[in-house]
Amino acid sequence: MIDLYFSPTPNGLKVRLFLEEAKLPYRIVPVRLSKGEQHRPDYVAIAPNSRIPAIVDDDGDTPLAMFESGAIMLYLAEKTGRLIPADMHGRAEVLQWLFWQMSALGPIAGQIGHFNVFAPERVPYAIDRFSRELRRLYGVLDMRLRDREFIAGSYSIADIACYPWIVPHRGHGQRLEEFPHLRRWFDAMSARPATVRVYEDVEDVYAPAQPMSAEERRILFGRTAAAG
Repeated sequence: MIDLYFSPTPNGLKVRLFLEEAKLPYRIVPVRLSKGEQHRPDYVAIAPNSRIPAIVDDDGDTPLAMFESGAIMLYLAEKTGRLIPADMHGRAEVLQWLFWQMSALGPIAGQIGHFNVFAPERVPYAIDRFSRELRRLYGVLDMRLRDREFIAGSYSIADIACYPWIVPHRGHGQRLEEFPHLRRWFDAMSARPATVRVYEDVEDVYAPAQPMSAEERRILFGRTAAAG
């Protein structure tokens, strides 16, 4: 059994998507970010960066705790032999797009999401900067998908990693109509049974039911590193 420490952010959702696609047994352990549960000492012992997701895999003599969504996905893919090619070239192709998501698509989408929705005041320069860069990244992905069904050829952790960061495209100020190959891929991903199961009870994080309180903002965005 795998314990998935989870909140429905894009990074949390991509690990849950992998577990559903691979049909691995798992148990969700909710982490309420707005309540600061990611800073509890017992959670920090599992995820020193105080972010989600994290897992504890107790399949073996010693349970393995892991944080960082990309590392978790790579570990699970290699452990199970699923959703990553066995040959060196295919594996390298998947990994470069997984790392692209971790280093480019995710961070830039996260920044524009913050400045569009959560920032206490409007910062036009930041909104313009991150909107334009995210549009460029959408173009990179659109070009990549021009002549292939999935990002690295066959369906893989590269697709699973990228999809949750494209889901909130409206909140990120992007129009999928401008990217026909990306749109075709997105629609196919959305229709997969595992995707439907994972997203059936997920709320749009960029359309909160009520405004964020000052305390919630402090917990999510005002925390500094703990003293050693």
